[in-house]
Amino acid sequence: MNPFAGDDDVVDFTQPSQHQTSSPWAPSTGQQGQTAHYGGNDLIDFQDQFGNSSSNLPQAQSAYLPSQPTLKHSDTFMTDGASSLYDEGSGQIDDDDNLQLLDNQGPIAGSRYNRQPSNASSIPGSVSGGIPLRSSQSPTSTPTRAKRRQSFRGKINELLGRSPRLVPGQESEARLIYINNQALNEQQNYLHNRIFTGKYTSFTFLPKFLYEEFSKYANLFFLFISGIQQIPGISPTSRWTTLVPLLIVLLITAVKEVIEDWGVHRSDAELNARGCKVLEGSQFVERPWRDIRVGDIVRIDGGGHFPADLVLLSSSEPEGLCYIETSNLDGEVNLKIKQALPQTAKCVTPLDIGQLQGTIKSEQPNNRLYNYDGTVTLAVDEVGRNRDFALDPTQLLLRGAQLRNTSWIYGIVVFTGHETKLMLNSSKKPSKVSNVTRLTNRNIVYLFIILVVMSICCSIGGLVTTISKGSQLAYLAINDMSRAGEFGYGILTFLILFNSFIPISLMVTMELVKYIQSYLIDSDLDMYYEPTDTAATARSSSLIEELGQVQFVFSDKTGTLTCNEMQFRQSSIAGLSYADKVESDRQAQDGVDDPTLQYTFSQLEAHLKSHSTANVINEFLTLLAVCHTVIPEQQEGSDEIIYQASSPDEGALVKGASTLGYKFHTRRPNSINCNIRGRDLEFQILNVCEFNSTRKRMSAVVRGPDGKIKLYCKGADTVILERLSENNPFVEPTLMHLEEYATEGLRTLCVAMREIPEDEYARWSQIYDKASTTLVNRSEELDRAAEMIEQDMFLLGATAIEDKLQDGVPDTIHTLQEAGIKVWVLTGDRQETAINIGYSCKLLNEEMSLIVCNEENHWDTKNFLEAKLKEISDVKNRGEDLEPLALVIDGRALTFALEKDIEKVLFDLAVLCKAVVCCRVSPLQKALVVKLVKKYTHAILLAIGDGANDVSMIQAAHVGIGISGVEGLQAARSADFAISQFRFLKKLLLVHGAWSYQRLSKMIFYYFYKNVALYLTQFWYAFYNGFSGSTLYESWTMSCFNVIFTFLPPLAIGIFDQFVSARMLDKYPQLYILGQHNEFFNQKKFWGWFANAIFHSLILFFTGVGAFRNDGVFMNGTNGGQWWVGTVVFTAVLGCILWKGALITDMWTKYTFIAIPGSMVVWFIYLPIVAYIGSSVSTSVFPEYNGIVPQVWGNVNFWLYLILVPFLCNLRDFAWKFAKRMYRPMPYHFVQEIQKFNLPDYRPRMDRFRQAVNKVRRIQRLKRNRGYAFSQTDSDQTKIIRVYDTTQQKPQG
Repeated sequence: MNPFAGDDDVVDFTQPSQHQTSSPWAPSTGQQGQTAHYGGNDLIDFQDQFGNSSSNLPQAQSAYLPSQPTLKHSDTFMTDGASSLYDEGSGQIDDDDNLQLLDNQGPIAGSRYNRQPSNASSIPGSVSGGIPLRSSQSPTSTPTRAKRRQSFRGKINELLGRSPRLVPGQESEARLIYINNQALNEQQNYLHNRIFTGKYTSFTFLPKFLYEEFSKYANLFFLFISGIQQIPGISPTSRWTTLVPLLIVLLITAVKEVIEDWGVHRSDAELNARGCKVLEGSQFVERPWRDIRVGDIVRIDGGGHFPADLVLLSSSEPEGLCYIETSNLDGEVNLKIKQALPQTAKCVTPLDIGQLQGTIKSEQPNNRLYNYDGTVTLAVDEVGRNRDFALDPTQLLLRGAQLRNTSWIYGIVVFTGHETKLMLNSSKKPSKVSNVTRLTNRNIVYLFIILVVMSICCSIGGLVTTISKGSQLAYLAINDMSRAGEFGYGILTFLILFNSFIPISLMVTMELVKYIQSYLIDSDLDMYYEPTDTAATARSSSLIEELGQVQFVFSDKTGTLTCNEMQFRQSSIAGLSYADKVESDRQAQDGVDDPTLQYTFSQLEAHLKSHSTANVINEFLTLLAVCHTVIPEQQEGSDEIIYQASSPDEGALVKGASTLGYKFHTRRPNSINCNIRGRDLEFQILNVCEFNSTRKRMSAVVRGPDGKIKLYCKGADTVILERLSENNPFVEPTLMHLEEYATEGLRTLCVAMREIPEDEYARWSQIYDKASTTLVNRSEELDRAAEMIEQDMFLLGATAIEDKLQDGVPDTIHTLQEAGIKVWVLTGDRQETAINIGYSCKLLNEEMSLIVCNEENHWDTKNFLEAKLKEISDVKNRGEDLEPLALVIDGRALTFALEKDIEKVLFDLAVLCKAVVCCRVSPLQKALVVKLVKKYTHAILLAIGDGANDVSMIQAAHVGIGISGVEGLQAARSADFAISQFRFLKKLLLVHGAWSYQRLSKMIFYYFYKNVALYLTQFWYAFYNGFSGSTLYESWTMSCFNVIFTFLPPLAIGIFDQFVSARMLDKYPQLYILGQHNEFFNQKKFWGWFANAIFHSLILFFTGVGAFRNDGVFMNGTNGGQWWVGTVVFTAVLGCILWKGALITDMWTKYTFIAIPGSMVVWFIYLPIVAYIGSSVSTSVFPEYNGIVPQVWGNVNFWLYLILVPFLCNLRDFAWKFAKRMYRPMPYHFVQEIQKFNLPDYRPRMDRFRQAVNKVRRIQRLKRNRGYAFSQTDSDQTKIIRVYDTTQQKPQG
């Protein structure tokens, strides 16, 4: 038995071994530790929770462990007559990918073995850290009670709209899937493929809605008031005056919730109704996604999305290869390669795939995106013997990914619906409450306390009145009860009488205003992106005012700031610079070889024919066309070639060479063909030394059409320059060009070559072949072999690729920084790439000093951050000017910096910087950075991203924004707002955010003011009616006060008011700082409005008392009475409140005229209706208003009172507003006057001077730090290109 079986070995275990245990998934575990094999001969100890290693295992068991073979991706073994063995293999584990899953349930991602009880191996059929390869249950056995219970639980979860939960320990059980046997699969009761992401179902709507609404203090208070109003004899008003408005408020809120959730249900229904081809018999039929089941074999055509998690069976490409794009999962558009097992890759017709028989033993559903373990059991001969073949992430196609550059694939469904890895990583949107809503709830509590105090005071007053003057009040029907009962009775009575002191309709008005504001965002054509037909979407209107207070923006890079579309823009060849577009002042003329000038690509083609550097240009372009791992694909019916490249940089270089006449068009296993200036030439690819993050270069050894062997190499300037020969004439001009390219934020590479003699290549080839077949440290040996040949090269030049930014990104980031918003970029890209993009998008500029943290351990990171913080603090303490700073930190250092003892230092240093760039960070680290800032500051945080890897960051922030459009919608679905381009963030925050915050602040304070002003007049009236609980106003008029008479003015203010125009907010982004400092909504302003309401109520009531102390006397000899005075005072209060509304309105529209003067018109229409129609129906309907209209409207005192008293109340407000604008103006006051009088902006402009200074600084800085950047996956591309032959016709499937 060979314990070091390689990737190509077939290990046959037809004979039972004494060392084999009943645990087939992993090597046997001892009580204190666990040992596994990786790579055949490396013994790795996994410590248990007690810190003990496998060195403490019993001797016999330890002796057993080294004899276990390790099976790789292509290994097979017999299964009849012996227990199966399986090791998940040696896939590369990406630490960044695993970090995101540390806080999820289940074992840590990347861990190949899960701890089990020490006696697991002694239990028949038990597993030790994985899934068993055999099932103790017969395939045809009926579902057990546990399965029925699980099925019942699943239906309950479906009714409640819940996702399946990951149960600890459940992952150790295998999921058995039968290939082409749906009857047996249905017996397993697997979950359906429908998805549900809505907030409510028809079953949960009522309880969920009521729970949320009555968790609001105001609604709970009014429910209590409505309850006590039903008690006979307590309420001084009608028993329905609170309950009916409360029901109206709840109804309006419910309608709003239903409308918002209906959109989510509709998008779910559209997704569930998508079509997919499913195998039935020997042909594929169309079936909606919702009807796809576990075990179905599906066909996905090129460009299609995967409807569930699939295991790849075969494809149109050689060896079962396929390319997928995972932008919906991680935001990256780099193509990733998947490969089917060789045993299933040959099934390329419906007939072949329909005859496939076997079983798949899969791990249970879990949320580990980058890990998968399973086996497939297939018959391998006519006798019927079966073999198990290992399945790993290479065969797994995740729901949400898209098939690219592949005609079709066949796959079998293993996970469906909410059990797919995508959905298990998609948590429900967390419940977020805005800062304004929190403060409003707190203010409601303050008003409730004041209300209780008022009720207690009035009850005490009533008790004192009864005791002191009881004998004089014998004509009143006073209840005969104890003093304590009378006191409690009085409190309840006054609570009911003053209940609208807390505005009942405030919350629903807020929700209505927010909903309409979100509709305005949805309808804004400035944020509509025509290429993808995508408008901005406010998915959570309850957070809309938060957009006006953001202080930190956390942004992903790829797909958010950039399009991830690489374009070949410039090149330096033989010391001359070429570009696709050249500025006129830098245009080089033919015949003048000036390295400081630029030539066009058309001049480059001319130089190929006659210039002295023609040979160098030819080698340069040949290198671009030959040195790569790109696969060409001919489009049917056209000459267009699509280049399949796992690296977008390589694709751009090959495409660039093609446009310049060096067209790569055919790849065979050992050669490629290029059409070079009309001639079809073949190049033999002898060896490929692949790119990795350590080498920072890749090279190809090629035999050209002339028979000569040449080495072509491209990579970072730092690694290429040190490997050049002594005689290289183009180094200095190339370095100068590299600095220019990096200045423009382009991604740069150096390219070099050398000619290799036959005898040298023969010797080196033997070394390379030996390194490529070694079983020990193969990658290191290959790197050493490449190092031997990549020497004494000749520098041809350099390339410059533009990682195209989205339109308007630099201007948006610059404007956000002017608005006082700190922008942090959190990206998985390399540091050089991130810094380059930082400069190109204006996140970083030449005035900034970069603090770069790349420490390798905890203490170095701590010492570095503390030293930098101390330096900056010393400069500030000395009173010196501090230059703008930017912090750049990589993912490894960030891991240490986020630990408890360093995180505060990191935060203190980061907030002193104008910009922060975090590189090579995992999704979990993105969320942790957001939570760190949230922990140490009360600022509003916004996160924006476009992929599923940004969801955790989006949900951790106060406001989450998803980029929707061409890429996936995972981030947009999980976000509070969705936009299609990063540039729309500027208007969303600076205009809509600022408007919403200011409008809502003004509307809420106005709402509090109007209710306090009205109901304090009731309180003052209590001192005149002996605290009897009598009301000054008719009860239904009081009830209609909020919902009819003063309902429209707050709406008009909250929806249409603009303190400055959108153009001015964009022109003066500094106005946004007002929202960050809570200038419009704070406790000081709340108490100011409250005091103003007290002042107005005192004037309104006591001027009324003075004016009507002798009551109204009419010509017919009758008196006005209480209701006459109450109606007059109510009209004046309404006039005063509407006048105040007019005073605080900044912009009048037709809706403002309808709302404010129109509300007074409504009152004048209401009064005669209830006075005449009510009495004509019944004398018991509105008896208080019987005959009152002519008495009120026909009295001149009423009209004088209505005009003078509200004017007197608001005269102080007008004087205060005038004094504040004249002597203590706010910044927006100046902008309002600029807008009103259309004043020109006379701010001095120093743009030209700044540009000149910045250019000097930029050159000086970039001489120290040039911008190498190359996006290349560290994967084995050589094996892939060796199996491709593009001259062969692909199967049609």
